[in-house]
Amino acid sequence: MQIALALVLTIVSACALNLGYLLQHDVAARLPPLSLRRPIASVRSLLVEPRWLIGSGIQVGGFVLYVVALALAPLALVQAAAAGGIGILAIMVSQITHVALTTRERVGAAVSVLGLVLLGVSLLSSHGEGRGATYVWVAVWLGASAAGAFLCIRLLARPIGRAPAWGIASGILFAAGDVATKMAVSGGLENVAFLVCLIVFYGAGTAVLQAAFQRGGALTTAGLSTLLTNALPIAAGMVLFHEPLPSGLIGAVRVTAFAAVVAGAVLLAVPGKEAEPRREMNAEADQPLRDALSAAD
Repeated sequence: MQIALALVLTIVSACALNLGYLLQHDVAARLPPLSLRRPIASVRSLLVEPRWLIGSGIQVGGFVLYVVALALAPLALVQAAAAGGIGILAIMVSQITHVALTTRERVGAAVSVLGLVLLGVSLLSSHGEGRGATYVWVAVWLGASAAGAFLCIRLLARPIGRAPAWGIASGILFAAGDVATKMAVSGGLENVAFLVCLIVFYGAGTAVLQAAFQRGGALTTAGLSTLLTNALPIAAGMVLFHEPLPSGLIGAVRVTAFAAVVAGAVLLAVPGKEAEPRREMNAEADQPLRDALSAAD
């Protein structure tokens, strides 16, 4: 019952997070370019937008539900359920933008849902929490995540485009925040340092994702981010936290479920027709706002 409740909370959390992504994307895509070199002006330009604030509030609510789910269930199991959120994102994008999904995107959404169904079937077995991860290996994972996100921004922008590169980088940072969150809710006061880690990684991931929103469509940027945010913690649950799989047929079903939700996410996240460059604003109308941001900074 505890595991089932955790998965329900995870699915509701995924809906909230993805709705927040869509609201934030709608605002960020219309603003002058955000810059990590001008953080005060960039943050200020977002905080004065009521729609962006509403999206952020919805995301905070989704994150609270996610933390509760992590306290109730293994990391890999929670993330596998959350991976189905990209299918929810695809449907939301289609309904809000009135742009029909392509065949590939419909297949991706269907595969993600199939993965969630199989995951539910796998709950017929008992569940192991695994054993706690060592601080050293978690530190290595977090450090590698920070380095990987930086390299994505620096090296992948040219070959695959800035929007996908920054979307991938934000997903890596969010995934590191998820690992830090699991450590924070799994231990006592000695794990309080991971609260700082989760704030840093989630904050950096949010900043990078807002910049990605200005350079590409919601399904590409948030889709790739969601893919990495879910896939990497599934691996971390098994590698760092040693979370066991059920044996026999149920174990095979759960592996298939993991593979299905990740495959569905890949099909939906691959850049396609929806991945368009940032909508440019009229140069004359935009100039006063650019000047105001420069002066404020």
